[in-house]
Amino acid sequence: MGLLNWLGFSKPRDAPELLPDIQDNVRDSANMFVFGMTHSGERVDERTAMQIVTVYACVRLLSNTIAGLPLHLYRYTGEGEDKELAFDHPLYKILYRQPNPEMSSFSFWEALMCHLLLWGNAYAQIVRDGKNVILGLYPLLPENVEIDRDPKSGDLIYTYHAYTDEKPGEHDKDIIFRRDEILHIPGLGFNGLVGFSPIAMMKNALGAVMAVERYGSAFFKNGAQPAGVLEHPGILKDPQKIRDNWTKAYGGARNAHRIAVLEEGMQYKPISLPPEDSQFLSTREFDVEEICRMFQVPPHLVQDLKRSTFNNIEHQGIAFVQYSLMPWIIRIEKGIMKDLLLEEEQDVYFPKFNVDGLMRGDYQSRMNAYAIGVGNGFFSPNDVRRLENMDLIPDEQGGNDYYLNGSYNKLQDAGAAYAVNEPKQEQPDTEEQDDPEEETDDRFLRKKHRKINKNGGM
Repeated sequence: MGLLNWLGFSKPRDAPELLPDIQDNVRDSANMFVFGMTHSGERVDERTAMQIVTVYACVRLLSNTIAGLPLHLYRYTGEGEDKELAFDHPLYKILYRQPNPEMSSFSFWEALMCHLLLWGNAYAQIVRDGKNVILGLYPLLPENVEIDRDPKSGDLIYTYHAYTDEKPGEHDKDIIFRRDEILHIPGLGFNGLVGFSPIAMMKNALGAVMAVERYGSAFFKNGAQPAGVLEHPGILKDPQKIRDNWTKAYGGARNAHRIAVLEEGMQYKPISLPPEDSQFLSTREFDVEEICRMFQVPPHLVQDLKRSTFNNIEHQGIAFVQYSLMPWIIRIEKGIMKDLLLEEEQDVYFPKFNVDGLMRGDYQSRMNAYAIGVGNGFFSPNDVRRLENMDLIPDEQGGNDYYLNGSYNKLQDAGAAYAVNEPKQEQPDTEEQDDPEEETDDRFLRKKHRKINKNGGM
């Protein structure tokens, strides 16, 4: 056994005979903001941050919402922007129903979205067959992935440290993946290749939240009472024993408001409540707003309803889709096109999340919008029924017909129904020419009769 094997640097699985000379010039963007101790003295990382209630609520909300959206693969039909579902493409089933035999699509996208929110990057191994057809996607823990660049070829190289038994037979080994073997969705970053962790960037703010929670726990552990002083007129031989007995008998929330019995002239003098204790609840409320601001989540979606009313909560929900979900959705869609579609397929196929269900208003607003759509010809009755998850109307009953209100005309066609703008055509007068010098009653009656006939009897 060589020195490298003895040190644990054995040859990775599926690695070439000669590993490239890896230069650490890609992952610097992600490591610029590192974890560790914060100004408050609390240690923050992805797992400790998830113990904060608001962080957990925001991550769960964003992950569950995006994982619950239908993800379809579409194909352009060649007629403008018309599209159709690409049921026959092997990637459709993987994206929409089951990425791998062990996970549903909801679990898969929930995990990847959680990785994006906490680590700033989401990785998944791409399994292909000999014909380059994708057979499955398997998520990888971002904390075990390193991205490097081969200085000879310039290609990206993904090194996965298999420190767990998630890959049988690959325990404590480094696995090298090529760029076409990894689905990588990066978050916000400086170089565009690797995203940095939002938790690492916001570690001081989150550390302050954790310090407040720790202070609150200690505050209520001592019966929600400030520290006090025990005074004894004499000299105590063992003050630590008295302190321990006092804490055991009267410390903690369960022992609050118990009646104390003091002996030998001992007196208890509580210290007045400091001002910072009176601001404790206000600080906790500000922490909720700070974390919601970090994840760009409306506070009412994590049960903070102080500024929400029945008049604006619907619009806040729509704003959540537009400004909170859509950037993540577009980031995922572009990552799928980049890594899962072949170059010749990217002009024909595209993935799309369906967010129509999240953008719907209240029942009355939807019905008014549907009435306008059907009356103006861009909705058929079945289009509306699909949006409302209702059974379709058969074709013979007009379910797929489009209607248009006939009272609308183009500006240049105004008055066409009454032949106002049409040029007058001269018609030969077949009746006998009357003598202009003779203006008899019979001639006047004949002219009036012809005029009535031309106007349709009016």
